[in-house]
Parts: sequence; C-alpha cells; structure tokens
Amino acid sequence: MDIMKIIGVAFVVSIASILLKSTKPEISFVITIAGIIVILLLILDSLDETIAVFQGIATATGMENGLIKILLKIIGVGYVTEFGAGILNDFGSSSIANKVILGGKITIVLLSAPIFENLLNLMSGFLKVL
Repeated sequence: MDIMKIIGVAFVVSIASILLKSTKPEISFVITIAGIIVILLLILDSLDETIAVFQGIATATGMENGLIKILLKIIGVGYVTEFGAGILNDFGSSSIANKVILGGKITIVLLSAPIFENLLNLMSGFLKVL
C-alpha cells in the first residue's frame, strides 16, 4: 500500500524536523523539503492509475476528452494549491497561504468556464426541444 509508505515517510520527516528545529533550523528545513520530494515521488506512481481510471470513465460514458482533461486540471490545481498553502502555513506565512488559496480558487473558476458553457448549451438544447 502506497499510503502506508507515504505516512511512514511523513512521520519520520516530521519527527526529524521537530527534533532539529530548535538546534539546527536550516537542516530541519532541508529535511522537510527532502521529505516532501520523496512523498511526491511516491504519489506520482499512483497518478498514472488515477488518470487511467478517468480515461476509462470517459470512454464508458462517452464524455469528451477535453472535459476530462479540464476536470483533471481542476483537481490538480486544488491539490497543488492546498499543498502550497500548507507548506506556507507550516513556515508561518499564513497571510501568503491565504492568497495562494484565493489564487487557486480563481484559477479553478477560470478552468470551469468551458464546463459551464457546455452545461448551458446542453440545457438550451433541452429547452428548444420542449
């Protein structure tokens, strides 16, 4: 299970970072960044499987690939935003983290525009039939 590896790395990195924070804060920071990179590499393995699942859903439902790509981008922006804001909060920059979250939300709204456009076109087509 990949999640057990991720949690294990996270615990080891957190404990090491906490122990070194008071005596060697610069090494604590480096350990945290290294741990983040290891966790991201572990996550990348699962990402291929996730994309394959979404492609299977698109094939089964007949959805356009463009819409699936937009949904994946929206999910990615959400995760990257949360990840970045979490790191900023950990390092005491909560005001900057809040701005990153705002930027992520605005990006998601912009990415969602084609989905809303398709939905409105679909609804107008139904109204014309009635």
